[in-house]
Amino acid sequence: MTLLVQSPLDPDFVQNPYPFYARTRALGPVHFWQDYNMLAAFDHATVHALLRDKRLGRARPLDQSAPSQDHLQAFDAIEEHSMLDMEGNRHKRLRSLVLRAFTSKRVANLAPDIRNICTDLIAAFPRGAFDLLPAYCSQVPVRVIARLLGVPEAHAPDLLRWSSAMVAMYQASRTVDTEHAANTAAAEFNSYLRDYIKVKRNHPADDLITRLIAAEEDGEKLNTDELIGTCVLLLNAGHEATVHSLGLALKTLLEHNTDRAALAPDAIANTTEELLRFDPPLHMFTRFAYEDISLGGHILKAGQQVALMLGAAGRDPALLNAPDTFDPIRKTPAHLAFGGGVHFCVGAPLARLEMHVALPMLFDAHPDLALAATPEFANTYHFHQLKALIVTP
Repeated sequence: MTLLVQSPLDPDFVQNPYPFYARTRALGPVHFWQDYNMLAAFDHATVHALLRDKRLGRARPLDQSAPSQDHLQAFDAIEEHSMLDMEGNRHKRLRSLVLRAFTSKRVANLAPDIRNICTDLIAAFPRGAFDLLPAYCSQVPVRVIARLLGVPEAHAPDLLRWSSAMVAMYQASRTVDTEHAANTAAAEFNSYLRDYIKVKRNHPADDLITRLIAAEEDGEKLNTDELIGTCVLLLNAGHEATVHSLGLALKTLLEHNTDRAALAPDAIANTTEELLRFDPPLHMFTRFAYEDISLGGHILKAGQQVALMLGAAGRDPALLNAPDTFDPIRKTPAHLAFGGGVHFCVGAPLARLEMHVALPMLFDAHPDLALAATPEFANTYHFHQLKALIVTP
């Protein structure tokens, strides 16, 4: 077994992890990553299979559970009701209720809202060079999520602040200060949603929170804690993924001086899939083994974790030719940017729709948009996200 030594905090790795993925994958599909103290799968076939293997799951084994630390009680209380970390019947019930409320029709009906949001944001761009991340990439998804949930868009800055603080818990650069900030954000978000859910119970409207309140599965409804956990997950996972997907997509399009034909109505869907394959926002997703599993000639023991390297899987030469080349014209094979199996991202249709709308609208309004500075990545692995995206319109 190859022993990998690669700090996820190393500046060179942060700026470009793909050479490490390529070298590692060439040695074999599965290796032990010492810095994470776990096996890691780097090729598309293995990652794809493990995402769908029911012997693995997100829920921590019972014998590894531990009391919540005092300074993380508010954060852990929300995480306890996140379907991202559930398995079995509990996960199936909650996901089914969410899908009953989060329908494809409801997502499609958000297209006019997304266009209106993009129009307003583009009109407010400053003159001269500016950072496209806070001006556009972060604002589109948080405003869409606000409208979807049915909370006032004026509260978007709070939603954004809470989400950023909580998601930082999953970064390799996590510190005790990160934990305290996440716990404070969780407590504030919990209080906000608890009060808002009370309002929606008494005054239902055409929004996701109301539909989640009304949704039933075999006579069961979501309780308040489950509602809060679900809303937080939809914001944190959906918002973070789309922010960085948009930022990375724009970086790629600008660096490659991509022909605008790739953003045409009949081409944008395929271009979006190639963008997500080429540089996805989430590079690692972990699973627990619930029994001993033979994996690439190694034994993954029950209770151990394995890292599924989504970022590496999309660049596997066994998946497609010239995987390190961005080519919006090619027919991109199915990628794993949204995960797979029972935990396939429920927000994937919305994320795709936001990209289908936001990318062409930006370049239609500013056809001469160009990079004004070399983009740098933030020290946030296992998320792959930019520090800034400075452009001139």
